[in-house]
Amino acid sequence: MPSLDNMMLRQIIMDHYENPRNHELVEDDSYKKVNMDSETCIDNIDIQAKIEDGVIKDIRFDGEACAICTSSTSIMTELLIGKTIDEARVIIKNYMNMIFEKDYDPEILEEAIAFYNTHKQANRIKCATLGWKGITQLIDESEKEDTHGK
Repeated sequence: MPSLDNMMLRQIIMDHYENPRNHELVEDDSYKKVNMDSETCIDNIDIQAKIEDGVIKDIRFDGEACAICTSSTSIMTELLIGKTIDEARVIIKNYMNMIFEKDYDPEILEEAIAFYNTHKQANRIKCATLGWKGITQLIDESEKEDTHGK
């Protein structure tokens, strides 16, 4: 359990909600895109990723989303840009483990640790994981293309 006070965690979440990072889509065919939406919340976001040579070069997102979805996706973009697919998968797995109360390494999650109490509000789990599931789809897609040729 991280030793962060709730006020600090709320500040991280609100900062990324009010000033989301990488929050504009680009018109560029080298980016893959996926739409993620939730039937339980207003969340409906597009996620774009540019993945080349096994490295996540860029991630962008936009759409309508609640504070939890917007901030968790914003933090996710900052954590994963510049990482290899293998590094990204480790971070994603640790984040999901944290959300679902399994073992995880808080050190590699950086600001994403702000969501460690999400399990206490089951209705927020989808909000906190929507962007992360979207990038996982894009990573899976890019790996399939690499294996089967473009």
